[in-house]
Amino acid sequence: MAEPLLSVRDLRIAFPSPAGLVEAVRGVSFNVGREKLGIVGESGSGKSMTGRALLKLTPKAAQVTAARLDFAGIDLNAASERRMRGIRGGRISMIMQDPKYSLNPLMRVGSQIAEACRLHQRVGAREAAAKSLAMLEAVHIREPKRVFDLYPHEVSGGMGQRIMIAMMLVTGPDLIIADEPTSALDVTVRRQVLSILDELVTQQGAGLIFISHDLNLVAEFCDRVLVMYAGRIVEELHARDLHAARHPYTQALLRSLPRLEAPVSQLAVPTRDPAWRDGPTYRLEASS
Repeated sequence: MAEPLLSVRDLRIAFPSPAGLVEAVRGVSFNVGREKLGIVGESGSGKSMTGRALLKLTPKAAQVTAARLDFAGIDLNAASERRMRGIRGGRISMIMQDPKYSLNPLMRVGSQIAEACRLHQRVGAREAAAKSLAMLEAVHIREPKRVFDLYPHEVSGGMGQRIMIAMMLVTGPDLIIADEPTSALDVTVRRQVLSILDELVTQQGAGLIFISHDLNLVAEFCDRVLVMYAGRIVEELHARDLHAARHPYTQALLRSLPRLEAPVSQLAVPTRDPAWRDGPTYRLEASS
């Protein structure tokens, strides 16, 4: 079996409260290779916090510990802030949920992509501009030269998300963390953006952590799925086998999805068992 690109063991993230420490992420462990790994769960399950912890982007109040955070031989636990600045955006990129909050409103689109390129690849302004234009073409933006000179408020939501993908992938990262990258888009644009992301990840041979609450989307798009509940992983399975999930929480989520072939007047609301919080994790017999 190939060495994983990222190895996480016993990741814990806690926040102080009047009642003491509250753990938002509790003992999360997983590997990621050059594959598409989906992390799903309801809001508050800890999936986004897990992604941010990998880049040390958690809030200052957070207390983060892990037995192992290894990325391509680099101990992220011990990495200094200076080293992390080189890793963020260079070797690991993160695509945020909504481009209007992630793109700088005072900088032109092309300048923002070129800045990432110059910072991490140490190239001149002309070469960075050329790479940025090529990347805008790669994400299927028409008239890339015109878009290059626009400000973020002058582009649509779908185009803004393509620009974000271009900016995060222009440096050729080994690992991409996509945190709900299509939740603000309509269904048609969502499919286009996912197709572009899949195409670029495959071309670059990168690993992808795809964080979402949309089980149908993850089942179609990813290779493997981790299901999170109350800050921990409760099930790991191949995306193609999501319909045959064994954990009652995953089964409850699946039952709550609308289905064309079985219309109902009211969708099922998952009922939660307190035993799930610290119960067993259902894992693949042979984790990939």
